[in-house]
Amino acid sequence: MAVVDTSVWIAVFRDHSGGRRATLLRQLRDEEVFLTRFTQLELLQGTRDEREWGVLTEYLDSQSYLELTGDTWTGAARIYFDLRRRGRSVRSPIDCCIAQVAIEYGQLLLHRDRDFETIAGIRPLRQERVHW
Repeated sequence: MAVVDTSVWIAVFRDHSGGRRATLLRQLRDEEVFLTRFTQLELLQGTRDEREWGVLTEYLDSQSYLELTGDTWTGAARIYFDLRRRGRSVRSPIDCCIAQVAIEYGQLLLHRDRDFETIAGIRPLRQERVHW
């Protein structure tokens, strides 16, 4: 199982050749893919029109999600707090939330966002940066 971050989905959706999708599928090697509700939020807020909203909503409704627990919120806030105390920062607290969900479920997080590498410096986040 793997959690695929918004940064990867955006790259896949923008690539009309299908090459990045094929690369992602090879990389996942038949692993089950999960999203977080934060990814759903980020993808939908980036839609350009009603048609795109409808297509993306239908796609996202068919996906599997790792749901939040009561501890997710505190854990994500603690990641942000601990980074700030060490003089490090992330661009979005949502990245802390996505990382916390992956940690709680013990899943690999595939991403294209340096914030997750920063978080992995202080938490046991299994993460892999996709380079394409």
